[in-house]
Amino acid sequence: MLDRLYTSPFCLGNFMFANQRPRIILKSEKDLQGMRVAGQKAAECLAWLVSQVTPGMSTQDIDDLQRDFAKREGVKLAQLGYNGFPKGVCTSVNEVICHGIPSKDVVLKEGDIIGINVTLIVDGYYGDTCSSVGVGKISDDAMRLLAVTAEATRLGIAACIPGNHLGDIGHAIQRVAEPRGFSVVRDFVGHGIGRRFHEEPQVLHYGKPGRGVRLRPGMVFTVEPMINEGVWQSKVLADGWTAVTRDGKLSAQFEHTLAVTEAGVGIMTCQNGKGEWEIPGLPTLDMSLLDR
Repeated sequence: MLDRLYTSPFCLGNFMFANQRPRIILKSEKDLQGMRVAGQKAAECLAWLVSQVTPGMSTQDIDDLQRDFAKREGVKLAQLGYNGFPKGVCTSVNEVICHGIPSKDVVLKEGDIIGINVTLIVDGYYGDTCSSVGVGKISDDAMRLLAVTAEATRLGIAACIPGNHLGDIGHAIQRVAEPRGFSVVRDFVGHGIGRRFHEEPQVLHYGKPGRGVRLRPGMVFTVEPMINEGVWQSKVLADGWTAVTRDGKLSAQFEHTLAVTEAGVGIMTCQNGKGEWEIPGLPTLDMSLLDR
């Protein structure tokens, strides 16, 4: 029986059958250094795109800006043409959970939120990161969703230490989101990454502590929880890519690529150069509404 989480092309690693264990590629120090370079460049690109978001621009404008960045920096856009995806960046507005396709017809307005997912290839290594940001002034409810999603991402990443299990990551995310009235999307997951866009393991954003694969130094994967204002269920639109909330309520996402190390966890897609936590793409985020 195939794992149903592999129904989305952007969540594909190797197909995993119920009676097989996933093959996880542990990264060498050379690999880790290459991924740090790719990750920092992806983080730089994401921060640039986020800083340009303003009412009246289209999501196609964001795709154009990313293509300009890639040309200027001499890097490749991983998402462009991947399994037929037509654009170089994912732009997910309001009720769109993930894989939103940029379009000149989707124009941002004051009060929207948008998730921007950037994946770049630098010297053969992939850096994958995502941020959700408000367009102009947003409601307190929307800001609270962003704050909860950022905190869930932070604590999910904090659980990525040697000896823990994949289930500890999902459990940490659930403990932030669900008691505050939000839901955790189950249809789309984090994934291993390296010289390929998607590798093992799958990283579910829900789970039970102590369950799943044990984390070892050299494992590199993404943590990218998608948190919904309403129900967790999703549906994919007729374009075959755009996933939206079933109840039409807001969704937000943050993502970092990270490595499990002997010392704990190192974040690849950060600008601080230290591998330490920062909110992807954003200098600050109002966390005061976290426990409103």
